[in-house]
Amino acid sequence: MITDLWYKNAVIYCLSVGTFMDANGDGVGDFAGLERRLDYIQGLGATAIWLMPFQPSPKKDGGYDIADYYGVDPAYGSLGDFVAFTHAAKQRGLRVLIDLVVNHTSDQHPWFQAARADPNSPYRDWYVWSDERPATADEGMVFPGVQDTTWTYDAKAKAWYFHRFFNFQPDLNTANPAVLAEILKIMGFWIQLGVSGFRMDAVPFVIAEKGADVGGKPREQFDMLRDFREFLQWRQGDAIILAEANILPNQDFAYFGDDADRMHMMFNFQVNQATFYALAGHDARPLVKAIEKTKPRPLSCQWGIFLRNHDELDLGRLTEAQRQAVFAEFGPEKHMQLYDRGIRRRFAPMLAGDPRRIRMAYSLMFTLPGTPVLRYGDEIGMGDDLALKERDCARTPMQWTGEHQGGFSKADTTVLPVIDHGPYGYAHVNVADQRHERDSLLNWMQSIIRQRKETPEIGWGDVVAVPTGKNSVLALRYEWRGNAVLCVHNLAAEPVEIALESGSPDPEHDVLVDVLTGARSAVRDDGTHCVFLEGYGYHWYRVGGLDALLKRRPA
Repeated sequence: MITDLWYKNAVIYCLSVGTFMDANGDGVGDFAGLERRLDYIQGLGATAIWLMPFQPSPKKDGGYDIADYYGVDPAYGSLGDFVAFTHAAKQRGLRVLIDLVVNHTSDQHPWFQAARADPNSPYRDWYVWSDERPATADEGMVFPGVQDTTWTYDAKAKAWYFHRFFNFQPDLNTANPAVLAEILKIMGFWIQLGVSGFRMDAVPFVIAEKGADVGGKPREQFDMLRDFREFLQWRQGDAIILAEANILPNQDFAYFGDDADRMHMMFNFQVNQATFYALAGHDARPLVKAIEKTKPRPLSCQWGIFLRNHDELDLGRLTEAQRQAVFAEFGPEKHMQLYDRGIRRRFAPMLAGDPRRIRMAYSLMFTLPGTPVLRYGDEIGMGDDLALKERDCARTPMQWTGEHQGGFSKADTTVLPVIDHGPYGYAHVNVADQRHERDSLLNWMQSIIRQRKETPEIGWGDVVAVPTGKNSVLALRYEWRGNAVLCVHNLAAEPVEIALESGSPDPEHDVLVDVLTGARSAVRDDGTHCVFLEGYGYHWYRVGGLDALLKRRPA
C-alpha cells in the first residue's frame, strides 16, 4: 500500500515544453529552456509539473499523435536533456508528471505502418480493423463539427481502421495483451528516467471495448486500471496516475476502485463545469450539488481541481440551457466556442480581465476539495489569440518580459505566435513587470499558493457546505485532525453580509481568523458570525484561531 500520499496536498503546474521557453533560439521551446525556468516554477509555489506530450510526433494534434513513445522530439532536445531536466526539478523539490497517451498513436508510428502494410504483421492486431465500413462509423466522434467519422478506409491495408479521435490517430487495440504489456513498458521506461507519474489521456476510451460490432455503450475493462496501478506500485511506490476521465459521479468508484486500487487521482470535470455555471449565474447552489455528488471517494484518492486546461472548456455535462448560460457569459461569440460543447478561451479574457473576479475565481479553485492544477500563464492572466485554429488560440507561448517575443525566444518566428497586441499582449502582460508590482496577479498567486500549501485541511479533510442564506455565497468547511478551516466566496458583484455558524465545538473559543488578512470575527450571542464580503470577495478563515495548529492531532 502506498504511504507517500504527496499528491493529496500538492500544487500542480501544467505546461507545454514547446511554448514555455526557447533556449536555442529556433522559435520552439525546449527542455534546456524549461530547466532554466525551474526556479520560477519553484518560486511560484508549485510542487509538481505536468508536461504535455513531448515525444516525436507529426504534431497534427498538439503532440497527442505520438510516433515514438521512447524518445524526445528533436525540436525539444534529447533524452539527455530530459534527464537533466528531471534531475534539476528533483533538486528543487519538484516532481514531474508526463502525459501518457496510449489510447491511440500517430498514423506515422512504425507500429501502424507495419500493421497496414501486412495483414500477417504481428502489429496488425495492435489496432482495430474492419473489412466493411461499420454501421456505427458516424457515431462517437470526440470532435463533432470538425471530425466526420470514427472509421477510415486505408487503401494499403484494404480495411477500415477505428479512430475515436482524428483519422491520423488510429486507436490501439488495448484488449490485446501485447499492447497492454507495451503500455507497462512505456511507463517503466519513463519512471526510470525520473518521472513521478502520469496524466493518463482519455482513460474511458483506453479501457473501452473496441470493434466494429461494439454498440453505443462499450463495456469497460476496469481491471486494466488495476494492472496499471499494480505495475507502478512495483516499480516506484510513490508514482501516481492522474486520470483524464470526464465521467458521471456514479462511475467515480469504478475508476478509483472500491479499495483505492485503480487511479490515484482524477480530474473533477463535474465540479469544473458546475463552477463555470455557478460563476455565470452568480449562484453557488449548482456548485454545492456537484461537490456533494463527487464527495465520496477512497481516502488515499484525490480529485484534480482546475479552471482551465490546454483543451476547450468542456461543458458537455451541463444541460443545453445551462451550457447556453455559460456561453452567454464567457464565450458569447460563435468563434469563441468549439465542438458544439465548449469554450476555447483563456480564463482571464473570459472574465473580461476583471481582477476582482479573476482572483475570487482562483481563490475558489484553491479551496475546492482536491489538489489544484494551474495552467502556465494563468498566474499572470495571459490572454488568447482567437485568430488561431481550434484549441491553439489558448496555447500561445509564455510571456516572460516586455521585450522581443515576450522573452520566450530570440527567433523572429515562433512555434505559435506570441500575443503581441491588445490588452493581453506581452508589453502589458508578462512575468518581469508583475514581479515588481506589489498588487499584481502573479504576486497574489504566489501568496495564495503558499497559503493553500499551509492549509492541508482542504486536501485531506472532510468538506461540508455551510448554509449562508445567500445564493451567491459559497461557504465550505473542512475538518482534519482536530482543525477546521472555513472558506467563504461571494460569486456576485454586489457586496453582501451573511450570518453563518463556524461549526466550532467550543463556544468559548469560537473565533474566526482570516489567514489572508488577519481579520478576526468573534461569535455573536446567537451562535453565528457576521461576515461581510465585498463584491467578488472571499475569506479563508481558520476556525478557533491561529493557535489551533498547535492542537493538531497526530495521524
